[in-house]
Parts: sequence; structure tokens; C-alpha cells
Amino acid sequence: MKTFSLRARLTLLLALAVLVALGGAAKIVDWRADTEMQQRFDASLLARAQSLAALTQVEDGKIVVNAGNVAAATFPGNANASRYDLRCDDAVIARTFEAPPLITAGAEPVFADAQLPDGRTLRVIALRFTPMIEGHQAATQGAPTCTLRYALDRGPLDDLLDTLDFILLGSLLGACVLVILVTPWLVRRGLRPISVLDRAMAGIGPDAPGGRLPASDTTELVPLVARFNEVLARMDDGLARERQFASGLAHEFRTRLAELRTLVDVETRYPSGRGIHGLLQEIGSIGAELEATVTALLQLTRIQSGLETTRPESVPLAPLLTRVCVRHQDAARARGVHIETDLACGPAFAIQTDPALLEIVLDNLFGNAVAYAPSDGVAVLRADRQGIEVRNAAPELHPEDLAHFGKRFWRKEAQGAGHAGLGLALAGAAASALKMTLSFELIGGVLRATVCWDPDAVPQIARASSEPRGRAE
Repeated sequence: MKTFSLRARLTLLLALAVLVALGGAAKIVDWRADTEMQQRFDASLLARAQSLAALTQVEDGKIVVNAGNVAAATFPGNANASRYDLRCDDAVIARTFEAPPLITAGAEPVFADAQLPDGRTLRVIALRFTPMIEGHQAATQGAPTCTLRYALDRGPLDDLLDTLDFILLGSLLGACVLVILVTPWLVRRGLRPISVLDRAMAGIGPDAPGGRLPASDTTELVPLVARFNEVLARMDDGLARERQFASGLAHEFRTRLAELRTLVDVETRYPSGRGIHGLLQEIGSIGAELEATVTALLQLTRIQSGLETTRPESVPLAPLLTRVCVRHQDAARARGVHIETDLACGPAFAIQTDPALLEIVLDNLFGNAVAYAPSDGVAVLRADRQGIEVRNAAPELHPEDLAHFGKRFWRKEAQGAGHAGLGLALAGAAASALKMTLSFELIGGVLRATVCWDPDAVPQIARASSEPRGRAE
């Protein structure tokens, strides 16, 4: 993949932004300066022309300039700096050696630029006025109409405007060069928090669980660091679940395979004389235990990782409890355990929950109760409007053993075929996914497991009154 430098891209973009912004500003400044200086130059040109027009008067019916004879009249200025041409009724009153270019005068002063053969540029004004008659303060009717064309060399103005353009262009280019030179250093300092995160990321990996990015004081990086740490936390949880699954599976497989190998070795070296049917049945029992362990581990991992999502629906409790009891009826009969059910909420009572996950909870709790209850004991399954309770006698349990409930592969003692110590862990994970509370109590040698749901979060669908208790074995 073709890569690019973030530093170079930011430098180019900033230089382009400065060029556009300062270029636009310089263009506006240049336009305003040209307009303002042109207006001042025209104002000075108009003032000079008006001062010359004010010297023109009518005396004894003749037009004179500066109270003298027309032929002897002299005007200020010289041929190199200014030019003028004064005409009254198409008669030349006064003019310089080089007359200004012809332009048409109007009611208002008219300004125009003219190019001389030698390349110089003149600024010309054409002014039409009526001279005053001697002894009068203003022009009177009957006085002749005069036209004055006055021109100034605008070379100094053009030179000043060119100098201003050069200064603005030089400032613009200098600013761009400065931005190009300084921006990489500024960008490097600005991206320093990313470099810190880069060094922190180098030490994070599967071999360093629990590694997290350090908190950043940069506003833009705070959400990025938080999201990345959340991803790392989920990855750590996933890796922990996979490692726990693998270690648990290896432990159980090693135990069961050792049993299978021992059985084969013993029968090979010291034949017991049992029939092939009995041997295959024992081997099949070991395989069933392995299959049950793998199934429970996979289901527990899916629930804890969130892959097993809940699908709430209205679940009547009575049919569910009946299925659970029937499923463990044979195991209870084999051990001489009596099953009692107590439906205190009524047969029509239902809750809004996921039936599959709730059945996992009840099946594992009640299965443990049947498997670990003493022979000729009782396993009780009771339900009311607040929750479900499973009870069985547990004379070998101690209060401190309750702290180990829910841990994978923990067993008080190795009894009961197919029990790998995963039942309570699986029930706890499923109850947590359903947002239910699973608790254990040991009172007077009787273990009681209680599953409670929130009445607001799990609304009741059927509100039938409680029926008398029923008992089934």
C-alpha cells in the first residue's frame, strides 16, 4: 500500500491555506491602496486645474489671466511635470509647449489616462468653466465658456503602486516560505501525543494481558483512547475465555482419557472376564461425559462472550418446571431421590424471558440437586411470583464452600457421572444474561438456590391466583 506523510500533507495544506488567505487579503489591500491613491492623485490634479481656472477673468471684454495680457500670461509648472491647454470660445488663451492630449470635456470634470510616444503615462483632466467678469464675485450671464485641459505625469504614482505591489507579493511569498519551514516542526510537536500512544501500543499484545493506553490530555485523543481501551478490554476478556476454555477442556480430557487408558491397560494385562457389552458401555459412559463437558464449556463461553443473545417471550412456568422434572426423573429414581414440586404462583403464571436460557438455569440447578442429594433424600423445585427455588440436603457442605460456587471445575467431591463442575458456572452465566439474580444459602444442612427476577423488568403476563400446592415424584 502506498503511504503518505501526515507531516507533509499538513505542511502542504497549511501553506496552501496561507497562500489563499494572505493572497486574498493582499489583493484586497492592493485594490484599496490603488483606489485610495488614485483618488488622491485625481483630487490633487483637480485642485491644480481649478486654481488655474480661478486665474482666468474677463476684463474690458477681454479674457486675461492673472490680471495680465493673454500673450504675456504665464502658468506655474513646466513641460516635464505638467501640461495644460486653455481655450475660450475655441480660441487658445494659454498653453504649454507640449499640450495635453485631447479629451472631451463635460458638465463635470473628466479624467483620463494618456500614453506619450516616449512611454510615459499622463493623467489628464478636462474642465469646462465660465470665467468671472472683473468686479463680480461669480460668473455672470454672457461670459464666454472656457475649457481647460490639464495633465500631470503619473509616473511617480505608478512607481509607488508598483513598490506597494512588490512589498505585498514579497510578504506573501515570505509568509508561505516561513509556513513551509516551520510547519513540520509545529506538526511534529502537535503530533507528539500520537507518538506517545505509538510507544504505548508497542508494549500491548497477547503476551501482555491487561495492557492499556495511558490517559491522554488531548481532547481529540480522549475518545480514541477510551474506545481503543474498550476494544483491548474485550480482546482480553475473549482471550481469557479462550484460555480458560482450553485449560478446562485439557484438564477434563486428560482426566477422562486417563480413565479410558487405565481401563484399556487393565483389561489388556489383567482381563477381568467382563463381557464386551459391559466394557463398551463403560467406554460409552466416559465418551458421554466428555461430550457433556465440551457442550457445557461451549455453551458457557458463548453466553459469557455475548454470542448467545436473549430472545424474550412469554414463558409459562408450569410446563417448563414439568420438563425439567421429567428430564431428571430417571436419575432421581436410580439414586432413590424423591422429587417435589411446589407451584405457589399458579399453573397459568408466565414471565417475559428467554425460555432456552431459563431452562439452562433450572436444568443445571435441579440436576445438581438430584445428583448431590443423599440417597432416599428429597430434591425440591418451587416457584412463586418472585422467583424459583431449588432445595436439597447437603450434609457434606460447609458455609465456606459457598464462595466456590460458580467456579469452573470446582466440585466438593467427585461423584455423579457426567458432572465436571460446570453446572453452577453455566447456570450463573445464563442467569446473568437474563438479568436475574442467582444466590445460594446453606441453612441447617440444606442447600437452597434461588433465582429471582425483577417484576418491572420481567412483567407478568398471566395473573392467575395461586393454586394449592401440588407434589409429584
